Amino acid sequence: MTEQHSQQPAHRFERGTDGPKVILVGVDGSEPSLRAAAYAGGLARRQHALLAVVYVQPVLAAGAALGVPVAETTDEIARDLVAQIREATERTRGIFDVRWEFHTFLGDPYGGLVKAADQLKADAVVVGASEQAGHRIVGSVAVRLVKAGRWPVTVVP
Repeated sequence: MTEQHSQQPAHRFERGTDGPKVILVGVDGSEPSLRAAAYAGGLARRQHALLAVVYVQPVLAAGAALGVPVAETTDEIARDLVAQIREATERTRGIFDVRWEFHTFLGDPYGGLVKAADQLKADAVVVGASEQAGHRIVGSVAVRLVKAGRWPVTVVP
């Protein structure tokens, strides 16, 4: 009789082995970001994954120096986004149940999303396409995320 043993290596975190566990979506209140949130919500529902909704709150020291109430404005945007998400969740309760969390990170959109994806151990990132014409030349957040090559990135028009 032959005995076979397999040595199992110690468990360590590995992205995407059994389908996504965390799908991150970047939102800023724009139409493309809200479409991206809806798309990511559908993915999360079908994959039984956690939807991590991330708002990157800009840090605008120059605006604050000029007396512009930047922190209050960006806090208000974050509160409004959470309210919109909760409202959408309530409308679809019992039809489309999705586990979700809302996170706010400080910084520029690209850096904030990278930090969020790393900290939340995102398996996939979903963002809306940029509406700004200048991003075709300089590069949008979506293009920069794709070029980083660290997660599958879906860009929703």
